[in-house]
This record gives sequence, structure tokens and C-alpha cells, in this order.
Amino acid sequence: MKKIGVYPGSFDPITNGHMDVLLRSTKVFDEVILLLAVNPNKKSIFSVEERLEMMKEAVKDLPNVRVDFTPGLVVDYCREHDTKHIIRGLRAVTDFEYEFQLAAANRYVNPEVDMVFFMSGSGTSFISSSAIHQMHEGGVDISALVPSVVMKAYEKKGH
Repeated sequence: MKKIGVYPGSFDPITNGHMDVLLRSTKVFDEVILLLAVNPNKKSIFSVEERLEMMKEAVKDLPNVRVDFTPGLVVDYCREHDTKHIIRGLRAVTDFEYEFQLAAANRYVNPEVDMVFFMSGSGTSFISSSAIHQMHEGGVDISALVPSVVMKAYEKKGH
């Protein structure tokens, strides 16, 4: 039986921190689904279509990764696609508190699903999508922190 992991996020935009977790998870799972999950509490910079395009371009050379989208709960997506593992990245202690609560809620909704955590690499622990956007808006060169497709997407938006 194939081990499939689902790596969900809003990916607004996808960063090298996300890519670090994704690349390491491909060594643990036979297949990884990079799942765009819309968070209604977050105001997005990029549209769903733009994010999906960036994600697909960023992973095009990874044969065991595919990109998908869900407008609903990630645990429901897992149930519908018969997957049992949700991949999450941890950057700091504050992430742990949030992820601990999320894991408990997910287990309540679907006890079949386990969350698998990857600690951020030392060079990516400060990267978040919101920090990337703030740095870019402030004129900071973020090209070393994001896949090249993200830089192209910012240019396309006129940023």
C-alpha cells in the first residue's frame, strides 16, 4: 500500500520554507499531495488560480508530488482521498501550540488521520508567506527565499 501524505496550506505565496518541508517529506512518503486549502480568515495576496499555478511550477520536477485544491476541511479531503497523514512544518514554539490544537481538532473530526511534523531547516525558520510579502513590499530582495515562479508572479502583479 502506497504511503500518501497531504501537505496543506494557503501557500500565499509558496516559499522555500514550504519547499524544504515538502522535499524532506518526499523521502518519507511514496506520494505527497501539495494541497491548497483556503483559509477564510486570511486575506490572500494571490488568487487561488495564481497560487495553484505557482505551486505546480515549483514542484514540476518532483515526480512523486502532485498539486490539488480543497475549499473544505483538510481532514474531509483526506477521508475522500483515502489518505491518513497530514504533513505540517514547525518553525517555532508558537507554531507548536497552534499545530497541537489543530491536531487535536483533526483527530476529533477524523481519528484515522495523523499529523506528521517536520522542523524547519535552520535557514528557513524565519520564512512565512506574510513575512515574504512584507519584505517584498518593503523593497527587500526575496529571491533567495522563494521559488523563481513567485518572483515572476509578483512582477506580473506589478509589485
